[in-house]
Amino acid sequence: MQISAKCLLGDCANELKTLDDNSVDLIFTSPPYADQRKKTYGGVHADKYVEWFLPISQELLRVQKTTGTFVLNIKERVANGERHTYVLELIIEMRKQGWLWTEEFIWHKKNCYPGKWPNRFRDSWERLLQFNKNKKFNMHQETVMVPMGDWAKPRLKNLSKTDRERDESKAESGFGKNVSNWSGRDMAYPTNVIHMATECNNKNHSAAFPVSLPEWFIKLFTIEHDVVLDPFMGSGATLKAAQKLKRNSIGVEIEQKYYDMVTSELSHEQGYLF
Repeated sequence: MQISAKCLLGDCANELKTLDDNSVDLIFTSPPYADQRKKTYGGVHADKYVEWFLPISQELLRVQKTTGTFVLNIKERVANGERHTYVLELIIEMRKQGWLWTEEFIWHKKNCYPGKWPNRFRDSWERLLQFNKNKKFNMHQETVMVPMGDWAKPRLKNLSKTDRERDESKAESGFGKNVSNWSGRDMAYPTNVIHMATECNNKNHSAAFPVSLPEWFIKLFTIEHDVVLDPFMGSGATLKAAQKLKRNSIGVEIEQKYYDMVTSELSHEQGYLF
């Protein structure tokens, strides 16, 4: 079975209305951050960001399947010497829309270059907020497992009584404190901190993230031939990752030059219906 890509040119607030209800398995996107990329996307003031984004998130809620996941890559900015709260405000308002804020991942940028300001250091991380429509959603944790690591040998060598007994707390946990369950294993489930390098020297787009970032989440939340949506397509990283992993994809882009670039690249992919 061949996979397909569908690219839409226009404002996603309008283009998303053409998609069917409950038709998307994963939404992975990184919209323009507040007051940034003004030359490309015009920029949205931090005080107006929530108002701007809520009609879009309402459409995303409609098109996402009940078993699907929405991952939002976003970062607050510094305004007047302090962190602006628009990301936190957005989370609160999206919960009112009906979204469940189920998890938060941190993307640690391993190759972040140095910097210093009078009252803070340079950021080397960004948020990846996970939203769902239901508490039960598709998740394939075994696809993103990592090597157990050197910590396991000394940590598991001399286990205390506490380590060998399961933590009976009411928290929604897996193995709790019973780390003995991991003894002898080669692989472990990752943490919610993702260590990946940023996209460097990308002359085609001012805010491209690495293909490996959406690829990680596509593996985690979808299977082959599922549908992946990026309403802020940009350089097409999400669609390229979907193509690599044999998922169908939909992208929306408001800028003609980026739309043309991505459609040209994808149309040359072998075995990809466009």
